[in-house]
Amino acid sequence: MSTLPPTARRLQPVTGDRARAVRPSAPAIFNIGEVLAQLTEDFPSVTASKIRFYEEKGLITPQRTAAGYRQFHESDVERLRFVLALQRDHYLPLKVIRDYLDALDRGEGPENLPPGVSISPRMVSSELAAEIKSRSRRLTAAQLRSESGASAELIESLLSYGLITAVNGHFDDHALRVAKACTALSSHGLEPRHLRPFQAAAEREFGLVERVVAPLASRRDAASQARAAETAREISDLCLSLHTALVQEQIARMDR
Repeated sequence: MSTLPPTARRLQPVTGDRARAVRPSAPAIFNIGEVLAQLTEDFPSVTASKIRFYEEKGLITPQRTAAGYRQFHESDVERLRFVLALQRDHYLPLKVIRDYLDALDRGEGPENLPPGVSISPRMVSSELAAEIKSRSRRLTAAQLRSESGASAELIESLLSYGLITAVNGHFDDHALRVAKACTALSSHGLEPRHLRPFQAAAEREFGLVERVVAPLASRRDAASQARAAETAREISDLCLSLHTALVQEQIARMDR
């Protein structure tokens, strides 16, 4: 019988018969379905939305194919096990877990880990550390223009219509995604003044999500705050799926 503490046993990588049962050849790269297959036995509540939420928070950084599909390495799977176990068994907020992973990415041993929690050496690689570091960078206006392909005039227009915001003269990854999308839309004749309703719709959607998670968000403990944010993300993903389906239905009618 294993002498490892329960949490430490849960954080061990999938090996042997269990690994072969997941995928016979045990490749080094997995799609999101294969990752879920490896995790659901120990973490039945894990979903694709939750994995995407962790990616958004920078806890994992899967690679992308040319078509945009996620490709997960063993380090990503191990990090997911670590995050899920700490949330389930110790109710730690994501900020604390992120601090542990950031320390690991810097080559340091995370301090004050809960009893029984172990760190797998496969949880980090030099490439992964570089990608995680890049997610937290701040962009100047010049960098935003360069990476999004937007003109200075478009960036100024996006700022004036409130589609992006700057903090101390710098922009984040959200602003970059907005700028990229608006740059592409501008080629179809859609200008920022046409896109302001999207911001208003996003604010209304957030208000709806905020009301749903209010009971959790009103609690003062960090664990409840973390669960509220995660729940809000999951609801938002469902709202986006609903929005996409409704718009696609309208487009489909053009062919009828």
